[in-house]
Amino acid sequence: MAKTSARSKAAKAAKPKSGHAKSGHAKSASPLFGRLALIGLGLIGSSLARAARLRGLAGEITGCARSAATRKTALRLGLVDRMYQDPAEAVKGADLVVLCSPLGTYADIAARMGPALKKGAIVSDVGSAKQCVIRDVGPHLPDGVHLVPGHPVAGTEHSGPEAGFAELFQGRWCILTPTAEVPAAATKRVAALWRGCGMQVAVMDPQHHDVVLAITSHVPHVIAYTIVGTATRLGNEVRGEVFKYSAGGFRDFTRIAASDPVMWRDILLNNREPVLEMLQRFSEDMAQLQRAIRWGEGEFLHDLFERTRAIRRGVIAAGQAGSFIPNAPAAAPSESRGRSKPRRPARSRALSPARRRRGPAAK
Repeated sequence: MAKTSARSKAAKAAKPKSGHAKSGHAKSASPLFGRLALIGLGLIGSSLARAARLRGLAGEITGCARSAATRKTALRLGLVDRMYQDPAEAVKGADLVVLCSPLGTYADIAARMGPALKKGAIVSDVGSAKQCVIRDVGPHLPDGVHLVPGHPVAGTEHSGPEAGFAELFQGRWCILTPTAEVPAAATKRVAALWRGCGMQVAVMDPQHHDVVLAITSHVPHVIAYTIVGTATRLGNEVRGEVFKYSAGGFRDFTRIAASDPVMWRDILLNNREPVLEMLQRFSEDMAQLQRAIRWGEGEFLHDLFERTRAIRRGVIAAGQAGSFIPNAPAAAPSESRGRSKPRRPARSRALSPARRRRGPAAK
């Protein structure tokens, strides 16, 4: 058993110097969960640890990671009180367990940790597909343990414990997909955690979630990976000029395509049918667009671009158009009116050196 402890570092982490006492989410008077176990300390897991520390959402945080380097880093950063290699050790006595590892690891982790879960514990996750969580995790949980799958729709293209920051979830949506037999009280407790992190919370049918996210997140990533992959197969001279003269659109594609390969492999394989359905629709629409360009159908192109422009305005109106990075400029209101106007930078906040060097969001 690989176990390490960093109580003194964890105590320091509970009082970060990030200037977020003004965030509107004050530290909880009493923790929502006595013990929170995080299985995986990548971008989302480490961000959740930071947010839970900052806002007093958990009395104690334990963590689990396969990599010794990750365990060492998590302790050095004060993200957790104790760190384990074995998930069964990490979840002992936990009131809430959150799986923050790639989807493809869930079944094995659930099988190993299941017998160690205490009665009344809640198991949740942060994965981008939800039917597979019910399929892979549910059968391994003992009676009296409740599964509340979750998906905080937030992220950047960076990964690892040093990539996380407490503000990642601010103003974003978390979707919970419990099945009918899960007690409402368990769902409410998980919702309270994410609201405490600054998120808005919605409850959704898991199948519907997977269809919605296929078009809003998964297929866009497939497109980004594909177009950037196409650029890598161009001739050396052309490829060099593509990189040199990258316009905003291609830069955005490279940003998305820089996302964690293991995580996205697992998302696509575990949400296969909805992704394939949306890709088929996209292929049909692309064929129609090719035909319009070939035959000079300007009216068709104009109408399409007007409709897609309206979607962008809707995203801005919903408050979901800005960066996930706390000090990045938000989408300018003038953008929704179609005028080009300089963006005013968001009010700066105190950030750690690791946060200052982060780029724009990935999802």
